[in-house]
Amino acid sequence: MIRRYGFITLFAAAAVSSVLAPAAKAQLWTWTKDQMTEYTKGWTGDRFPDGRPKVSDQWLERAKEMSQEEISIPGAGGRGGPGYNHYEGDWRVLHPDMKMTGRAFTMVFMPARPDLDQVVMAKAKEKGIQSLNNQYGFDMVQPGDVVVVDLYGKKEGGTIVGDNLFYYLMKATKGGGLVVDGALRDLDGISPMPMPCYFRSVHPSAIGGVTLAGINVPIRIGNATVMPGDLVVGDKEGVSFIPAQNVETILDRADETHIHDEWTRKKFDEDKYKSSEIYGSPRDPVLKQEYQDYLKKRLEEIKASRKK
Repeated sequence: MIRRYGFITLFAAAAVSSVLAPAAKAQLWTWTKDQMTEYTKGWTGDRFPDGRPKVSDQWLERAKEMSQEEISIPGAGGRGGPGYNHYEGDWRVLHPDMKMTGRAFTMVFMPARPDLDQVVMAKAKEKGIQSLNNQYGFDMVQPGDVVVVDLYGKKEGGTIVGDNLFYYLMKATKGGGLVVDGALRDLDGISPMPMPCYFRSVHPSAIGGVTLAGINVPIRIGNATVMPGDLVVGDKEGVSFIPAQNVETILDRADETHIHDEWTRKKFDEDKYKSSEIYGSPRDPVLKQEYQDYLKKRLEEIKASRKK
């Protein structure tokens, strides 16, 4: 059932006025297009009209082939590291065998302040906006998005969606996905729906006692920092958030990791070598060259197959 709740409003944050969009509806904490571009200036590809990086559909498909290990680059950021991608685990996973890839659409909530709510709601109504709630953000999502929500781990009253709004997000994102550091409700109704979802807990309560503080701004999910437009990759192990400008590098490195694992197992299948002679890198110069030749050949085959 779709319900509307009090105290689910947008945050009028004078203290963060330097990052408020001057024309944002009801003083929503967000970025202007210029600010979005500035803070994601490493990305030189396509963007949404609001400036959010738009990683290509082709890269979203490539990412579905990769495991968390394959998209983690040791020594260059890695899981939870500062450079390439941030990783967060310890989720309840709705569909463990369904891979999730998409572009991050971020939302951040805070504990409600009724005094702020009253001011924000009044300003919203002056602009003809009747409801400032979780659906206000949902109505902005695009196909291929993964909605990533910081609900600060809240359980009771931290239920971002029930079955009807989950269904809406599934249709609006074309099955992109949902990651919520918070809760769901109506799990029996949600479970049959084929959209990836990562969540902390479930509770039968309606969402309440929270303020929607920002849309498409940097947020924290556990130990991960998430930026609007990040490539989000989820599997049964957890979720990685990859800066848009690093996606191609990580996917290319993931191909190499996949090929390395493939070659390693082929050599183990020969029953001729001890593990230390092959893994992590072959000792014998002849085997090293064999691996390099195999790597080159397989990379060429993979590249050719993607052009078809």
